[in-house]
Amino acid sequence: MRNEPTGATSTIKQVSVVSTGSVAIHPEHVGPTRKPMYWWLFTSRRWTPPLPINVYVIERADGLVLFDTGQDRASVTDPGYFPGGITGVMYDRLARFDIGPDDTLKGRLATIGYDIADVRMAILSHLHQDHIGGLRELTHAEIVVSGAEWRSFQEPLPELRGLLRSHIDLPGLRWRQVEPGPIDDPRLAPFTTGHDLFGDGDLVLLPTPGHTPGSLSLLVRGAGHPPLLMVGDLTYDARLLRESLVPGVGERRQLSTTTEAINTLREQYPDLVILPAHDPGAAARLAAVSGSFSGKLEVRSGATG
Repeated sequence: MRNEPTGATSTIKQVSVVSTGSVAIHPEHVGPTRKPMYWWLFTSRRWTPPLPINVYVIERADGLVLFDTGQDRASVTDPGYFPGGITGVMYDRLARFDIGPDDTLKGRLATIGYDIADVRMAILSHLHQDHIGGLRELTHAEIVVSGAEWRSFQEPLPELRGLLRSHIDLPGLRWRQVEPGPIDDPRLAPFTTGHDLFGDGDLVLLPTPGHTPGSLSLLVRGAGHPPLLMVGDLTYDARLLRESLVPGVGERRQLSTTTEAINTLREQYPDLVILPAHDPGAAARLAAVSGSFSGKLEVRSGATG
């Protein structure tokens, strides 16, 4: 499997970020915390400032690749979007969303000059609600998810694990499950498995379980720009990840193992830029290296802190 970027030029023309609204969560969610999840979920009265719901947009000559698809505006306008009963109470306690009329995936892409019809592929870091919200708008694109994440989704009672079947298993979607395989690229150590999306080493999926069993991260490499690592919800703050501190949601031991793997990867890439889904500083970090691309960048005012 060929993973090292080839040639003097990159297939990547531009990397941008848009935010489909904002979300407030409990500080224990961000972590670190010693409290069990269900304890802080039902007892904490504190909320973070609004955090972005980031969608990363990678422009290639043959179309757009998205990493995550944001939150669906219907989640704040449709009373039946979430389950009822005690499961619904759990969702209500988990997050508070602010998603305006223009905060659809199509609308956000349009603000930076893109047509949603040009999206070729959407990669889902995992299947939680604030990462799958744009699926209804992407029936023309290929939807990539890890096989481990899809198998977890198929287990009984997915809603109790944050997986909303009625908003994931939609008609007309073209799903592609990827199974990370052996990789022969010493610059990816300590990772020994991954998936090269286009066979040129520019976009490599890495298994980063912990937040969910099948969580994926995307390493974006190419000539002329620092490497970018989009990590979904492995962390909510790149500083905490650097300090090996894990969030309060997920399997703690696996989160720690994956976090250490990412920090070891930094030894190969000292200029590695970490881009989480909800880190208020992520857009600024991307902006700092945007000169390596064509300079296009959109940050929703008020959503990124």
